[in-house]
Amino acid sequence: MALELTQQQHNMITIALVAVIALVVIIAVIRKAVSNKKAAAVVVEEVSTPPEEAPKAPGSAGGVKLHSVAPKTAAMLMAIVADKTGKPLNELRFVSIKEVE
Repeated sequence: MALELTQQQHNMITIALVAVIALVVIIAVIRKAVSNKKAAAVVVEEVSTPPEEAPKAPGSAGGVKLHSVAPKTAAMLMAIVADKTGKPLNELRFVSIKEVE
């Protein structure tokens, strides 16, 4: 049982396929244009806003010896102590930090 199509049906199918292909091409062009604008906006933002330098803390108290403690953990502990005592971190002096079991 063969499906027979008239010339008009062939033309309609061809027009529909061309329309779908054109739509796909238009969507691809729009996506590329939008992504280029986003990339350009990001670059403009990065260039237009220079990084602000944080003011250096006066009176650094020197280094601290870490014993079996990760630097990230030591930094958190120092920040907690500074917060609990209500003193700026640069006014505190930590000699060493070690884990007590």
